[in-house]
Amino acid sequence: MTNTPSPRSVAIVGGGPAGLMAAEALAGQGIAVDVYDAMASVGRKFLLAGKGGLNLTHSEPFEPFLSRFGTRAPQIEPLLRGLDGPAVREWAAGLGIETFVGTSGRVFPKDMKAAPLLRAWLHRLREAGVRFHMRSRWVGWDEEGALRFARPGGEVLTVKPDATVLALGGASWPQLGSNGAWVDLLRQRGVEDDGIAPLLPANCGFDRATPWSPLFAERFAGQPVKPVALSGPGFVKRRGEFVITATGIEGSLVYAASAAIRDEIAAHGSATIELDLLPDRDAAFVAAEVARPRGSRSLSTHLKSRLGIEGLKAGLLHEALSKDEYHDPQRLAAALKALPITLAAARPVAEAISTAGGVRFEALDERLMLKQLPGVFCAGEMLDWEAPTGGYLLTASLASGRAAGVGVREFLAS
Repeated sequence: MTNTPSPRSVAIVGGGPAGLMAAEALAGQGIAVDVYDAMASVGRKFLLAGKGGLNLTHSEPFEPFLSRFGTRAPQIEPLLRGLDGPAVREWAAGLGIETFVGTSGRVFPKDMKAAPLLRAWLHRLREAGVRFHMRSRWVGWDEEGALRFARPGGEVLTVKPDATVLALGGASWPQLGSNGAWVDLLRQRGVEDDGIAPLLPANCGFDRATPWSPLFAERFAGQPVKPVALSGPGFVKRRGEFVITATGIEGSLVYAASAAIRDEIAAHGSATIELDLLPDRDAAFVAAEVARPRGSRSLSTHLKSRLGIEGLKAGLLHEALSKDEYHDPQRLAAALKALPITLAAARPVAEAISTAGGVRFEALDERLMLKQLPGVFCAGEMLDWEAPTGGYLLTASLASGRAAGVGVREFLAS
């Protein structure tokens, strides 16, 4: 009688895009794959991201795409070589999801929804033998190195796989499962402090150094400022739109500059950005229109009729300029093209779209395995990288999950 050896086993902790892609890379390889997640179902943040239209990736060529990852581009490059934007579209097509390129270059499913893609993906993973364990919150290791999961009713599940992939996210949107608790668990297991960069808000809003006036905040909070261009220390001038909040600003244009703004605040205590309220007009035209004789008309009426400045944009001028500055034609014209707004703090990481910081690549080998914990791999947003919105975040998470899964296969084969 011949004994059939048991298949090698892998535990994937975290059922977001990175964890699911790691499972896909391992499924069908003669490996027992189990996915554990603290929530009642997987892909919670993935589904939330798809509420306004799931931005899968971006259609930019590889080099500009890679540049979006800043100082971590060298570490992200090999991951994207394994799964880049075009490959993500092919992967979605394999799930029966047709995609299209929007006017901004962003790539979306044709129906704009996340749920059909997630359903098709989970069906394929289950068909390939991947098993899912919900409401299983990872709480670390026991003394023998087994993974411990807290289950409903006080039960503790103990599992000792041949390899582990941690794909636990950062610390944004903790109500969806990623709360950063893994930082302490890794440190308790011996991962040194210099192996984990502090978790910081990324793609986040900011509070103004001087609060908005109550009237301005009440009237305009939640409203978009557009068209507008934003510039400041550490980033080039970019056109788009953002949103006024009760305490400051947020939105896509702010998110694109958030890393530079956050770092400037950390270094100097505040960051001053400049808003071009008339990005379609050059400075000479604006100055001439402001100085044009207005007769008996009020200055606000003059700005509205000559330059279209009214409502929210007019309110921003009054918030940022003194009465004397507002009535000085040269100062007013300059402010219309470069209105200074000083920001004092990023909003809390729990409110951010994504997280900067996490497990440093220097603590990992080329397979994304922790050097101090052989057999333990890391993927997704818990790695120390950040990128703007626009499909870059999701693509890199998927790519890192695939790389970790491939790394596990190589580890188990060695």
